[in-house]
Amino acid sequence: MLSRRVMLLGGLCAVAWSAAAQAAPMAPFSADAFDAAVKQGGPVLVHIHAAWCPICRAQKPILEKLLAEPRFGAMRAFEIDFDGDQPSVRKVEARVQSTLIVYKGGREVGRSVGERQPEWIEDLLEKAL
Repeated sequence: MLSRRVMLLGGLCAVAWSAAAQAAPMAPFSADAFDAAVKQGGPVLVHIHAAWCPICRAQKPILEKLLAEPRFGAMRAFEIDFDGDQPSVRKVEARVQSTLIVYKGGREVGRSVGERQPEWIEDLLEKAL
């Protein structure tokens, strides 16, 4: 009975770890990492986020769900703290929090401000593929 529980627990942990490993996490913004990702030409997402912003809070689970999908597996995702990192906000030429910016082929290909419709956010991310 005990070994059965251990096997079940191990299986559940493996499933949870596998799902987490597939998700492309939002990394804190680093100018060097961002510049390298854009220079490589692959899909890149930048999310300008503020902890107090209700739209940002609505965007976050949508982005996490989309980034966990295999088709977005190659996307590098960065999050900029709107209140705590104004130099980075200026670097990507954002004006407000809840801004989403996508890059492909080394250049910006789409931008959205205040969007919280999952299908519209998905359309924006697809522009970078």
